[in-house]
Order: sequence, then C-alpha cells, then structure tokens
Amino acid sequence: MKKFISYIVSHLRIVYLISIMAVTVALILIMFPNDYGRVKYDYTIGSFWRGDDLYAPYDFTILKPESESNAELERIKNESTRYFHYDNDARGTTMSRLAASDIHGQRLTLARQVVSLIYNSDGYYNVCDDKGMEIEGHPVVVLEGNVGKELDSRNLMSPKNVEAFLIQAMADSSEATQLSRILVDSILAPSLVFDANRTHLELDTRLSQASFTSRMVQQNELIVSKGQRIDDEIALALKSLEDAESNKMMATFDVTTHYIGQALLCIIAFVALYIFLKNIKHPMLEDIKKVSFAFFIVIFISAIVALLVRKNPELVLLAPVCIVPILMHVFFDMRVALYIHIVAVIIIGNMVPNSYEFIFYQLVSGMMSIITVRNFEKRSSFFAVALVIFSTYSLIYVAGVLSTETTLASLQPERFLIFFINAILTLLSYPLIFLFERMFGMTTNLTLLEISSTNTPALRELSQKAPGTFQHSIQVANISEDIINEIGGNAMLTKCGALYHDIGKINAPLYFTENQNNGFNPHDNLEYHESAQIITKHVRDGIDLAKKYKLPTDITDFIRTHHGTTVTGYFYAQAKLNNPDGDININDFRYLGPTPFSRETAVVMLVDSVEAACKSLKNHDKESLDRMVDKIIDDKMAMNQLNNCPLTLQDIDRIRTRLKESMMSIYHVRIAYPMKNN
Repeated sequence: MKKFISYIVSHLRIVYLISIMAVTVALILIMFPNDYGRVKYDYTIGSFWRGDDLYAPYDFTILKPESESNAELERIKNESTRYFHYDNDARGTTMSRLAASDIHGQRLTLARQVVSLIYNSDGYYNVCDDKGMEIEGHPVVVLEGNVGKELDSRNLMSPKNVEAFLIQAMADSSEATQLSRILVDSILAPSLVFDANRTHLELDTRLSQASFTSRMVQQNELIVSKGQRIDDEIALALKSLEDAESNKMMATFDVTTHYIGQALLCIIAFVALYIFLKNIKHPMLEDIKKVSFAFFIVIFISAIVALLVRKNPELVLLAPVCIVPILMHVFFDMRVALYIHIVAVIIIGNMVPNSYEFIFYQLVSGMMSIITVRNFEKRSSFFAVALVIFSTYSLIYVAGVLSTETTLASLQPERFLIFFINAILTLLSYPLIFLFERMFGMTTNLTLLEISSTNTPALRELSQKAPGTFQHSIQVANISEDIINEIGGNAMLTKCGALYHDIGKINAPLYFTENQNNGFNPHDNLEYHESAQIITKHVRDGIDLAKKYKLPTDITDFIRTHHGTTVTGYFYAQAKLNNPDGDININDFRYLGPTPFSRETAVVMLVDSVEAACKSLKNHDKESLDRMVDKIIDDKMAMNQLNNCPLTLQDIDRIRTRLKESMMSIYHVRIAYPMKNN
C-alpha cells in the first residue's frame, strides 16, 4: 500500500491528467442527448445522395408525411361519435327544483317556458365534464339499453340555447344572463347524460384502426441511387427506413456498450492531443492550471452545443465554437489553439446530428480565426475575427448549396442570420479572457499590453521615487524584448517583466547607485552585511509591491528571479577583505532566488546584469564592453543560474552576440574600419 501511495505521489501530475480527462469525458457524455440505437442517414431534402445506391435490406412500410398523418388524426377526432344515455327523471327533478327555488313572477314564467322548450326537444345536455370532447358538429348517439338512436347535434339543447332564449325574451341582458346561470347551475337536470367511457372507447378504436403508411417497400427495392436528388418522397422513404432500422437495432442495443464506445472515442482524441503536446515539449503540460483551463474550455463549449441540440438540433451552428481557438490562441499559441480546437470539434461532432456538416464548418472557421491575426493585442482584432467567421460560414454554406442544388434560389436567409448571431457571440471571448485570467491565474497579452504602459501606478511611482532605476528598467525592457524576439519566446511578457523587475527599489532608492546624483552614498555609514541585506531586500519589497498593485504572478516571477541565488559581490568581497580572519557567512550576502526557470526570466536576468555592469565601466570601448558581457554570462553559467531554464548553448551564444551589439549601440562605439589604399 505504501508503495502504491508513493507511486501516486511521485506521478501526481499524470494522475491529475488522467482524472481530469475522465471527468471531462463523463460530463460530455452526460450533457449530450443520446438517441439510443437511432440510425440516421446524412441527407437533406433537395440535396444529392452522396452514398452508393441504397436498396431496401428487408420489407418495410413507408409512413405518410407528418402533415398527412396529423390531418388524418384530426379527421378521425372531428368525425368521432359522442355517446349519451337518457335520464327519464330529468323533467321531474327539474320541476321539483324549480318549485323549491326563489324564482317568482315574470322570471318564474320565463323559467317554465325554458323547461317546456328543453324537455319538448330531442334532449338537453349540460357542459361536458371532459373538456376535450366537444359536442357541436359531431355525430350524437343516445343509448337506451343496448339500442342507440342517432340524433342531430344541432337539434339538441345546451346551456348556450338557454341563455340565448332568455336574452331574447328579457329586456335586461345582464338579468337574462344571471337567470340563465341559476337555471343551468342549480335547476335544469340534463335529459342527456354524456357517456365518456363509451365515447373514448369508440375514439380509441378508430384511432388504432387508422393507417399512417402509404405503401410497402419490398426487399432489394432501390430506394435512392448515387447522385440522385432527394425529393420529399425519397426523404420519406429514408426516414421510414431509419425508423425501421432503429426499431430493429433497439432489440440488441446495449446502453453500457454505447457509452463505452463514445467514451473511448473521446479518450482517443485526448490521448492524441497529449502525445502531440508531449512531442513538441510544450510547457502547458507542466502547469496544472493551464491543463485545467484547456479541459474547462472543452467542457464549456460542449455544454453550449449540448444545450442547443436538446432545444433544437437545427440551431446547432449557433454555438460559438470558434471561441475555443480564440481563447487558446490568446492564452497559449497558434499550435495549441489549432490542436485543441480539432480535438474539441471531433469530440463534439461525434455527438451532434449532421456530424460531417458540423465538423467541416467548425474546422474551417476555426482555422481561419486562428490565422486571421497573429496576436490579440487590440480590441479591433476581435471584430476582425468575428467578420472572418461570418464570412467563412457564409461561403461554406453558399458553396454547399451550389454543389448540391446548382442554383442560388435554394439559399435560406435564416441560415445567414444564424451565422451572424454565431459571429456576434464569438465577441464574448473578449470579456471571457479577463474572467478566465482571474479564475485560473493566467496572464494574456491583453493584460500585459495594459500594464506595459509607463503610466501605470507602479511605474509612475518608480519614475518619481527612483528615476535612475526607472530608466534602467526601460533600457533592460527594450534590450530584452529585442533578444527574446531573436531566440523565440513571449516578447510582451519579457518586456513587462523587465519593466517591473526592480520596483522593489522604490522603498529605498538612494541605496542604489543609479539613483545617487549628489555624491552621497548611504552605504558609507553601514556595515557591509547591512548594506547587502538592504540591497537583497529590494526583491522581497518588489514582491510585496506586486501584490499591492495586483500585478500578475507571471510578472512577479521576474522580480523573484532576476538576481537568482547570486551574491552581492562587491559587499561580500569588501567584507572578506576587511575581515580576513573573520567568519563571513556568504548566505548573508545572497539573494533568496529562485533561479530563472523560463527563457524570458533568464534573458531579463542577463540583460539586467550586463546593462548595470557596463554602465559602471570607465572605458566604454568595444573590447571593454565585450569582455564585460562575456564575464557576466560566463559567471552566471558558472554559478548555475541558468540550469533551470530551457536556454540552449546556441541560444546563449545568440544572446551574447545581441548583448554586445546592444551595448555598443548604447555607448555609441564605432568599429574602426581599415583605410583602403588608392
């Protein structure tokens, strides 16, 4: 058991990947409706049959069109008979109630006239208890024992006839209505009593005998040939075959096996994505937050598509699936965006109707949205992507209609409305970016662009309290951005990290030489270890200020790592020089670290050290600058400061070259070219 627990702990990241993948697959299977055992042919009325000639595998019946079936049902219901039986005591009951009532005078006379009119007619029925059973216009049969007598419903009396008679006989219509209600509710006893059981039995019998099939298709009969246009009749035959195949499959359909198959398809897609990311050694796999975000986005868009499928499968293209590649591109890069989009589309496409159409639309529009812009640093980029998505959907639709219908007359304007709404919904990716940044603690170029302005509160304070450090930070940012563009990496992140790497010096600006203008140096009055502690403290102060100004953690990483675990060399050397026999603890002069762990943080460390060191040189000729650049880089490598970052030796050589060129440019060093002899 201990070995098992130890294995789990040592492989925690893999365990997490497997767990989150399993949860994602389970949620997707639960969200989407499953037509168990449902057979579905890929066709639309008016298009051409893409498959081979289709023959009937067995005898089956073709159902009537739904409109005809509904019309037949309505006809049967409208022609169904209403059954009653006589109540021979109705007249006597009514007369007794009338005699015991409070009706007097003219109202009593009119009431007696109503009673005479009712019971001298073919019969009187009250409001039917079964609200679904209307009487007027239907055949009426009155049962006496087992003998039925058919009556015309127009000759029967009902509460409406009572009210109409009284309104005609009385001057005050409201009084007539009141008397009518009294008679109907408490006086008049129906001579015809509705027989609901017999009526329903007769209706159910007629409905069960109704035929909703148009003809029989014989086994091996040709249903549709390859390339044939699908008209209403062929579509009806295909739908009937789908129903027959589905009913046949239901006999052997296993829900558990179905779910296992669907789950395996999803797992295969996710494993393929993992292998791709593993092969390109993408750092995303090393970050649990980023992995969680990617799976969350797949679940998020799957939920939207599943909701639309449940509401109306025809509206599935309303789902803004292109949000997936847009968000992945913003948070990661183009390659990750493309592959995650492909995986999401394949998985969702397996769950929706008309899979081929859905996958084709989403793959093409997704790829177009990725390549439309290289970065999303401007709000206008999102509108450009929305326009591209709408145009791509529309072109695919028009091309599909032309290839099947060969005429634009079959275009459906509502499809363009769906595409337009889809494109508008894609704009939601902009606010979602900021939401997901907060949820998953990640940073995008949009945020970096905002904080790269020198007018932010933190940089404003730095420029006011430590102007020398501010100028140094700008210099480091420009050089670092240039270098990271050369060797590859996130240039915007590098620039922002360099701008903020020294903000900790705000708390004690005069203790740093770049801010000392009047010749006063406060370190002259301090012990060397005290000076070292003040110098190294600017890293901790910078982390605190980053929290105060709510800077992203990615920026804080530059503050933490830009000195790594190096030693404040000058103060340590002076301490040893002045105390040759003393016990000097080197850790009192060391930065806490950690060392750089990315290309971006490593570049800022090197540029920061080189820029500061070269500024301290008295002679800024080419040889001095080159020696200083080489010394700084070699010292960092000797002190293992670059061991945890993914820089190669080739990268370091390119950094070395670019730093030398930058220093020469800053200090206006000119190369002396040999004179040509005339």
